[in-house]
Order: sequence, then C-alpha cells, then structure tokens
Amino acid sequence: MSIPRAPGPKSATGFWLDDSRHHAWLKANAARQFTFFAASLRKGPGFYNLADNGAPLPDNTQELITTTRLVHSYALAKHVGYAGADRMIDHGMAYLKSHHHDPVHGGYIWSLKGDSIVEGKKLAYGHAFVLLAAASAKMAGHPDASAMLADVSEVLEQRFWEDEAGLFADEWERNWTPFSTYRGMNANMHAVEALLTAFEATGQRDYLQRAGRILDFFTNKIAPAAGWRLPEHYTQTWETDRSYAGDPMFRPAGTTPGHSFEMGRLLLQHWDLCGRPEDGAPKRARHLIETALNDAWREDGGFAYTLDFEGRIGVAARYWWPVTEAIGALASLIKLERRAADEIWYRRLWHFANAHFIDHQHGGWFPEIDDSGAATNTIFKGKPDIYHAAQACIFPQAKGLSNQIKELGA
Repeated sequence: MSIPRAPGPKSATGFWLDDSRHHAWLKANAARQFTFFAASLRKGPGFYNLADNGAPLPDNTQELITTTRLVHSYALAKHVGYAGADRMIDHGMAYLKSHHHDPVHGGYIWSLKGDSIVEGKKLAYGHAFVLLAAASAKMAGHPDASAMLADVSEVLEQRFWEDEAGLFADEWERNWTPFSTYRGMNANMHAVEALLTAFEATGQRDYLQRAGRILDFFTNKIAPAAGWRLPEHYTQTWETDRSYAGDPMFRPAGTTPGHSFEMGRLLLQHWDLCGRPEDGAPKRARHLIETALNDAWREDGGFAYTLDFEGRIGVAARYWWPVTEAIGALASLIKLERRAADEIWYRRLWHFANAHFIDHQHGGWFPEIDDSGAATNTIFKGKPDIYHAAQACIFPQAKGLSNQIKELGA
C-alpha cells in the first residue's frame, strides 16, 4: 500500500507551524482518530476496547486510564469542533461516577469488568488522570465536572500528597492501607499535567504552585545531576532507586526518554502560565528534550523505549507514544523560538509517524512496530489509546504554550 507523506509546505517562514496546510492536515488526522475511537461507545456503561480494525475486543476489562483519557481526549475534540464529542464525554463521566468511584472507601478504582472489581488498588497515576478528565470536562462545560474536580482534588490532597517532599506518593490498597513504599516519577509527571489543566479550568493557584514544586524537584534537582535524564524510580525518602526493575512496560528499569519529552513540554507550559519568569525553565526544558532526542533515536527511526542511566539503549522496542510526545515537545520549542534544528526534528517525527504508526486504512495509530517497521502487537492488543496521538495532532494547533484547550477553535 502506498503511504501518503505528511505534507511538506513551504510557508513564508519555512516552519510547518506557520502553514495553514499543515494545520489542516493535523486537524484531519485528529478527526480520523476521533471517528475511529467513537466506536468505543457501549450501549451500556463504559467503553469497548478496540481491535486494529475498530471492532470491539472480547476482553471488556476497563481501566481507569481508558475512561479518563477518553473523557479528556473528547473534551479536546469538542474544542476542535468534533460533532460527537459530548456523547463520549457524557458516557465517560457517568462511568467514572457510577463505577470507578469507590462509594465505600472513596477515591477511584483502577479496573473493572462489568460491575465487578478487577483491581481495586488506589494509584496516584490513576487519580491524576481523574483530575485531568474532570478539569478538561469542566472546560468543555460538563455539568458534573466541578463536583468531580473537587472530589478528586481532596483525595489527592489527603491520601497522596507529601507536603514535605512536595510530591505525590504512589499507591495504596483499596481501603487506603499501605502495601509498598514505592515512589515514582511517572505518577508525578502526569499529576503536573492534570494540575496545570485544573489551574486553567479554575484559576486556583494552588494547582499551579503544586505543579511547580513537582517540576522543581525533577528538573532542578534530579535531571541536572543525572545528565539531563529522568530516573523513573525512587525510595520512600525520594532518593533515586537505581536497582529498581518492575513491570517491563509500565515500570521499566532505568530511564524512559518519552517521559523527558512530556516533562519538558509541561515545564514550558508551567513557565508560561506563571508569566514567563527568568528562572531558566526554557533552558532546562531544552536540555531534557534534546538529550532524549539524541540518546533514544534509533538509526532506523523511532525511539528506543528505555535507556540506562548513561543514555545507552535498554529496551529497543519502538512504541507510538514517545514519538507523539516528542512531536508535542518540539512544537512547544518551535512556538517559543524558531530554530532550524527543531524544525528538522519536527518534520522527521511526522514523516516517521505517518509512514509507520498512523493507520491510513482504519484510523487511529498502531501502538508498536517491529524491527522491519511493520505494525505488531507483542505488548498491546488492538489500539489501546487515543490520548497520546490525538494530543500530537491538537497541541501544535494551539497558538501558545498554555491554555492549550481554550486556544483551540472549531
């Protein structure tokens, strides 16, 4: 099959972000994703997980990140004029309230199958995405969003926040009894994302200040001492745990360059929302992003999934989401300052994604490619997620670094 290339317009400035044809291409790609994942909608509660062709998968286990990311993504969809967005937001918000919310112990349950709990543990990672969904839904005008935003904010404050460290603890049993002392970067990074969105939705500066404390720890303390890489795992006292090796997909050993792209973009967004103080944030963001680009890009294209602490490849597998996050990070750098080297990377990433990850037949993005560059499913079943790829298409369309939802127009 012939794969169409991402458009390469010659704008007046020479940058794709300044060309209306590139924005039209981004909008069309996002619309195809929203149309594909609209098939997730069930007649009853919850959502289907989708196969590569968009058919429902037989396993109907639903995780908290699936529900929340669909709500957030279709809140973005509403702001770019997708007609079916409200149905998806309504459905997801209803399921968060009726099923994920724990009426016995409070907080939000990780996964369910029908009305039965599969995994009841309470994770900061999952609760960060509830905050993100509620904040995005509020900006999309959903009537239940404010109540959910207040509820999950209270849970995060009372159960997860460690004020002395200025960071979130990770995990509890369903009844809030402890079962580990693990502390992690990933949950805190996504908490930053959610806190910034909550600030944009409410104007409450506590969200902004808390995000700043997390960013200060990882980008002012940890990253400079680690060669501008971000160790994933920490002890209870927030010392880097270099020996930790958990789930090879969700808690892999070493460092994950895709997270450096996310953290760099979020650092720029926070800096912008704070009024662009002279605190070195753009320089730190660029260090994180450029180090990950140079360390992790494979000779045959795409990013290695993990690196060791010196930047050598750990897991060479190529997934879609680091490419999407690098696109968002490069778009932020280009908005801040037009550099030719950033434009080269931005175009390279889109050409690679267009040739290998975007499903031009059915819609959506393939989650993984093999060494030949063909789609494969060794870790994920079907197409597990819209969140990363939709943002890669939508965030470059926003005018600035912050207010990324509010600045979008139909």
